Amino acid sequence: QYVDDDFPTDFPVIAPFLADLDTSGGRGDIYYRQDHTPSVLEQAAGYVHAGFPYTTGTFVPSSVFVATWEDVGAHGEPPGKLNTFQAILAYNEEDTYAIFLYPEGGLQFLGTRPKESYNVQLELPARVGFSRGDGDDGKREGHSYNVASSQESNVGMPGVWVFHVSTLENVEPRNGPGAALSSAPHGTDDTSVPTELLAQPGSRTTSPHPHPALLSIVPSGLPASPLGQEWSPRLHFGDAPQGHPVSYSSGQHGVGVEEDVHFNTNVFTYSAGSRETCAQHHGRCSPHAFCTDYATGLCCHCRAAYYGNGRQCLPEGAVHRLNGKVSGSLVVGRTPVRFQDVDLHAYIVGSDGRAYTAISGVPAPAARALLPLLPLGGLFGWLFALEEPGSENGFSITGAEFTQYLEVTFYPGEEQVHITQTAEGLGADNYLSLKTHIEGQVPFVPESTSVHIAPYEELYRYSTVTSSAHRDYVLTSGSTNQTLSYRLHQNITVTGCPHARSHLPTVQQLSVARAFALYDGHEQVLRYALTSRINDAEVPPVNPCHDGTHACEETARCQPGTGLGYTCECAAGYRGDGRGCKDVDECEEGLSQCGPFSICLNVPGSYRCECHSGYRPAEDGHGCVLPTPAADPCEVGRDRARCLPRAGGQPACECLPGYAGDGRVCSDVDECTLNLCHPAATCYNTPGSFSCQCQPGYEGDGFQCVSLPAGSSQQLTPCEHERLYPRAVPPGPSPVGNGHVPQCDEQGNYRPLQCHGSTGYCWCVDSAGQEIAGTRTAPGSTPPRCGNPEPSERPPTMCERWRQSLLEHYGGSPRGDQYVPQCDAQGHFTPLQCHGDSGYCWCVDESGREIQGTRSEPGSPPPCLPSVAPPSIRPSPRPDVSPPAAGTFLLYAQGQQIGYLPLNGTRLQKEAAKTLLSLHGSIVVGIDYDCREKTIYWTDVAGRTISRASLEPGAEPETIINSGLISPEGLAVDHLRRAMFWTDSGLDKIERAQLDGSERRVLFDTDLVNPRAITVDPVRGNLYWTDWNREAPKIETSTVSGANRRVLVNKDIGLPNGLTFDPFSKLLCWADAGTKKLECTFPDGAGRRIIHNNLNYPFSIISYASHFYHTDWRRDGVIAVNKETGSFTDEYLPEHRSHLYGITAVYPYCPGGKTQKNPHPLSLCIRWQTS
Repeated sequence: QYVDDDFPTDFPVIAPFLADLDTSGGRGDIYYRQDHTPSVLEQAAGYVHAGFPYTTGTFVPSSVFVATWEDVGAHGEPPGKLNTFQAILAYNEEDTYAIFLYPEGGLQFLGTRPKESYNVQLELPARVGFSRGDGDDGKREGHSYNVASSQESNVGMPGVWVFHVSTLENVEPRNGPGAALSSAPHGTDDTSVPTELLAQPGSRTTSPHPHPALLSIVPSGLPASPLGQEWSPRLHFGDAPQGHPVSYSSGQHGVGVEEDVHFNTNVFTYSAGSRETCAQHHGRCSPHAFCTDYATGLCCHCRAAYYGNGRQCLPEGAVHRLNGKVSGSLVVGRTPVRFQDVDLHAYIVGSDGRAYTAISGVPAPAARALLPLLPLGGLFGWLFALEEPGSENGFSITGAEFTQYLEVTFYPGEEQVHITQTAEGLGADNYLSLKTHIEGQVPFVPESTSVHIAPYEELYRYSTVTSSAHRDYVLTSGSTNQTLSYRLHQNITVTGCPHARSHLPTVQQLSVARAFALYDGHEQVLRYALTSRINDAEVPPVNPCHDGTHACEETARCQPGTGLGYTCECAAGYRGDGRGCKDVDECEEGLSQCGPFSICLNVPGSYRCECHSGYRPAEDGHGCVLPTPAADPCEVGRDRARCLPRAGGQPACECLPGYAGDGRVCSDVDECTLNLCHPAATCYNTPGSFSCQCQPGYEGDGFQCVSLPAGSSQQLTPCEHERLYPRAVPPGPSPVGNGHVPQCDEQGNYRPLQCHGSTGYCWCVDSAGQEIAGTRTAPGSTPPRCGNPEPSERPPTMCERWRQSLLEHYGGSPRGDQYVPQCDAQGHFTPLQCHGDSGYCWCVDESGREIQGTRSEPGSPPPCLPSVAPPSIRPSPRPDVSPPAAGTFLLYAQGQQIGYLPLNGTRLQKEAAKTLLSLHGSIVVGIDYDCREKTIYWTDVAGRTISRASLEPGAEPETIINSGLISPEGLAVDHLRRAMFWTDSGLDKIERAQLDGSERRVLFDTDLVNPRAITVDPVRGNLYWTDWNREAPKIETSTVSGANRRVLVNKDIGLPNGLTFDPFSKLLCWADAGTKKLECTFPDGAGRRIIHNNLNYPFSIISYASHFYHTDWRRDGVIAVNKETGSFTDEYLPEHRSHLYGITAVYPYCPGGKTQKNPHPLSLCIRWQTS
């Protein structure tokens, strides 16, 4: 995937031949080994001494690492051409040398084609060199080295290249007397290979010396088996099917063409009485243009650093893309062929006039017949040709709105075809949109035939109405060449500005080189490519800026100087020295013009404004306004029924629980007629529900009432009062954690044994709840024996009494459509409740009340969290940290404990897993790590607290927030701002506080139903969270201060439980328990991609290196998923089986941001394809 990117790479690399190689189908092998044999050490030392005779007289390698690529092929190419080469590292305790060996005849291809869909027609040269991989340092320019022949060398021996590798800061080629390596500016040769070498090499020569042998592929004493399983793995790169692109040559001769093209600019006429002015119509101009009033009207002109016709302007020197549709009705030979709205994509490198066009989906006979019609792609060569002084390319004249008419007559058969190409303006990302229609008859081109088009020149005369041209092309089949021709008639119509005097030259010359056309039958893609420049026909080109030989970056423009001199300037929207340009984030730097109620989104070279959810663009094109709300068919009647909108039809209605009817007419069900209350209780029917209340003289919950003794009172006992209104705990650190909540028996009295839920200390109390001196025991020890033993049987709970009452009402055997509450072993309501066998499920609180927004459709139960801690298991372990080992590891939340799972690279070290922290009486859900202070933070839905603990040995937990929480779930730590963020699904809030719990404030408390996962990008200051509201699940984003809130994803998601931001790939990824998918997107919502589409029941997810790790409720474990392949690679199932909740990765350093002290040891590249 990184082959398509620029060099140097953003990860450390030593590259003897960086290209897209393929060993599938038995094409070649890759071997590697460590070797200490004297003969190999002597051979490697000989190469080093030949390269550095004055500095390596005493160098003797102690070890040699040998990597061999034997007969490997190029990805996507025919199997005929294979390469063989070696890379050797010879080293001792003081020095290291890299040796690249290319045997005679070993390099049969010098480049491969990229996999990106917009670039596939281009052959990328192989890159050879060294890269430090410092991604934050930007792309530094180095020298370029040509390995076009295995006869060349930098040490006087053909095919041998030696480099001194002291550090990646100082890679030194052989340099000095007799040096044989030359450097050239990047981009001057199609096979040049950029490197990061810092020393100047000498001149390249070919040598009369014989070609040296490669080092032996396998160590002595082992068979030279092609498989090599006995000593090293066999590596295969890719299993892509083998394509057979048509070969071409640019060396065929053609006939020069003279074309007279007229642009009809007199489309509109004006009178003095109707003259339009800039004050009235300045909005017609591009945002990158200025408006000028003339005597008869106004004209738009692009500003400096942009070009176009004023109505549409593009940055000079930048890369442009074009999308379109192609339709056609052709007769190929005598066979009719039709195609409709197939895709056209073009990729233009404006800095040197290269244009690549790909048309996919054209039927094979028609696609081959269209190969000679280079004008289909040649239009883009004229539009974006490299401009020489005093000349203008097509886009400078037409902008993005024009129509081209082509009439082509083939000879000798006189077949005739008509082509119409209509440009329809620029899109939101400055992509030109084009429609093409082809109709007529074309000669048949056999399948085994390739088409060759020689370089040519065209004269554009802008004084005549039409143009005509004659062009030759060559069909090659085997050793047979056939020269044919066709004649062109064309006209281009544009809407120009007649009010200003034109400075366009009367005659311009368009020079087209490196033109080719080919059809890939395997991919069904028709491709054209060419390089073009335009100049005044009377002035020959002289400067590298004008002939494309400059070394400016693709996103830079070349500024000619005196003679052959030139400078490079980054295009508008980019910043740098011209040879290396980085995109300017106009949004971050406040350079955008986005108005109220809009958000700025950065795009390469520019930015765009998007309206907040619920707003639409204003008339001025900058701000946003509220639209007129459309009628909501579900607006009326929501108090008794549920409305289900349907696309293109009437909404469906369904009565809510507690109501009966057909959905459009719902009447309240009087539950009091069912006699569900205790005989000594009064039933009160309410809309959609009911309640039971014990009558005077009785106490209970209404389902169970008992008679009160004479003179008794229903007032709260001291224990019950203290439990309902716990004593306040002062803010700040506390040695015993959060405040103690006493345990009361069924009569409301203090239980003799009291234990602290957070610290694990236990003690005995008297009847007044006062601690009995000398009874306190330490955490983890056996609790004291207090008072009388507790009864062996407990009274039934509210859940059990309600369940028993309904079962008796249903006669002991409820039907499938009747609801019966589900209770756990302790008699508590299970968090997930379902209605019979209907499949409808919802979440409840500890009192059995349904939680809003959790009711789900059949087949997709909601992810409900418990609110009551599981029963204690005595003796309780100590609540202090069991110190982890060094390195990277995972931490996961599992009920009353936080687990530790170390990583070896990306593999789970399951045998070393252990409990990091035990938290008696808790349910830990959200968890995150502060890399600066080496501290973990977590949320507790049972204790309704947020706590932390240092990873230092013996550290104890500290509660930092213990009030104003109901169901704290997701948690995210910003190590740069020293802040934390959390979601509360009980309060429907997202809050922020400093890491010590101070400066707490609410960020959002509206438009939230079930917020869960939350993550932060500390470097860019962005916050992301999920809301799994069953009616409208979504993923939202804002800044860390709460500004620019907007919906990022709200389509094709179900239960987005887990969310993670990868600080290295800059991707936002989520795990969905509803759709069963793991997906990723860029932070602006673009480039959405499915990584895996068959998860079990994910809850939380974290990204690290080349893997995702998520907790799974169906497996009750940690699952590892490979980012590249999307496959499951490993799983860890804890010995104690229960649901796992939050998960996070702990690095030995801070990933990214200003506090980063160490670079990331592993950079990851993902093959990225968007649909």
